[in-house]
Amino acid sequence: MASVSHKARVLAAIALPASAALVLAGCASDTGDNGGSGASSIIVGTTDKVTFLDPAGSYDNGSFAVMNQVFPFLLNSKPGTSDVEPDIAASAEFTGDSDYTVTLKPGLTFANGHDLTSSDVKFTFDRQLKIADENGPSSLLGNLDSVETPDDTTVVFHLKNGNDQTFPQVLSSPAGPIVDEEVFSADSVTSDDDIVEGKAFAGPYTISSYKFNELVTFTPNAEYQGVLGAPKNADVTLKYYADSSNLKLDVQEGNIDVAYRSLSATDIADLRTKTDAVQVIDGPGGEIRYIVFNFDTQPYGAKTADADPAKALAVRQAIADVIDRGEIADQVYKDTYTPLYSYVPQGLTGATEVLKELYGDGSGGADVDKAKATLEAAGVATPVEINLQYNPDHYGGSSADEYALVKDQLDSSGLFTVNLGSTEWTQYSKDRVADVYPLYQLGWFPDYSDADNYLTPFFATENFLSNHYSDAEVDSEIVAQQTEVDPAARQQLIEDIQAKVAAQLSTLPLLQGAQTAIAGKDVSGTVLDGSFKFRFGSLTKG
Repeated sequence: MASVSHKARVLAAIALPASAALVLAGCASDTGDNGGSGASSIIVGTTDKVTFLDPAGSYDNGSFAVMNQVFPFLLNSKPGTSDVEPDIAASAEFTGDSDYTVTLKPGLTFANGHDLTSSDVKFTFDRQLKIADENGPSSLLGNLDSVETPDDTTVVFHLKNGNDQTFPQVLSSPAGPIVDEEVFSADSVTSDDDIVEGKAFAGPYTISSYKFNELVTFTPNAEYQGVLGAPKNADVTLKYYADSSNLKLDVQEGNIDVAYRSLSATDIADLRTKTDAVQVIDGPGGEIRYIVFNFDTQPYGAKTADADPAKALAVRQAIADVIDRGEIADQVYKDTYTPLYSYVPQGLTGATEVLKELYGDGSGGADVDKAKATLEAAGVATPVEINLQYNPDHYGGSSADEYALVKDQLDSSGLFTVNLGSTEWTQYSKDRVADVYPLYQLGWFPDYSDADNYLTPFFATENFLSNHYSDAEVDSEIVAQQTEVDPAARQQLIEDIQAKVAAQLSTLPLLQGAQTAIAGKDVSGTVLDGSFKFRFGSLTKG
């Protein structure tokens, strides 16, 4: 490993710029009142759902969208950039290869009046690791060994592996919201009602009213001292929709000010023609959609009656040969999503298209004959029965069309018989980690714009997918790329990991999409950037 100076190590860790393709911000002009008298009330609509407000109990975009408004972070990024900088911290830097030291701003408090000190920070990260909820983000903290608090404003993170190039970004991720140790449980997920009643917030907003997955009202928090600044609006109401068509209708008719996640491709295309009524704001896309294989319960999986690793791999490979991503992108998403042929999406350093080379016709299309030969060589009788599950509400209304087409592609090959099912998100998120679904849909909205965020949460042995995939060599290379300070060497490791996983097919990437928001013509400050966080504080209207 090449050595670097302490100063260079600090700069490398604090300033982690995304690639040029991911730092462009699609936004309206950012003007308006700085809260208070004359500021506007804003209504935002979404089809996303909250799992838990507790950062230890959820790892999904719907929950994180709320957390971003109400919880503080040690490091964060200003709207319009993906580069992290101190938020409620006064400074943050490596003070040794394996020691990352954060100094808090003095006089921090939660909205309930409790002091926010280094003790709360230690409590936050200790409980993430202790609870390790299957639907939580604790996998992001795999390199965290311990947290030390020499005084009320100093926090020292001791890392297992030094020179971690991703750790500053991790502190801005879903694992990073700082919580109140006087309100949150140390060893279990705290209920939404207890969090709201306890006013355990220290971000730009507090929650003044809360009706689970129906309505949330955010009120500016005068005690917030972070990098995002004071909200420019009087308050924001977040309204949840069960049907994206109703979301589209309400933003088109001016009943809400902003629609964000998730309108269908057809609805977005239609709204682009209605420029007198709305504005369509596009941002850089780090979102991906993919199929997860449960290595225990998929056909010939480790815990099935006819378990056979070679046959299980052949089934995964044959599915990869048959799927036609281009057809899905075109027919279902009108090319608002593009085919994805590897694990790191295009636009990030280290992205490859290794799946295009390994599977199908070698150019991105399907190859049924190749799939048939793969199954025959492994002794797999056809058609193979596949139980495939998708979620109809969390990833937008087009999921039903997407998975109907996946089923049709597999069935039409003559090699598979697909039993397609769907489950609402609140149950789906529990079932998928309980081995209920042998194959199932997931999407990923990144925590930070670095290739590692598409590798560690998925393919490290203790991964977020809980799909029983484990490979010691991949584990070793994941750690190596996290701590490699030479950019060229790190890129090579990222490419190598993708090649290894592509040969094993823990997941099957399908599509990469952009961010899109719809706003009224009188709304300003709708910023979509490479941080992949939609913050409400910049929204104004009038």
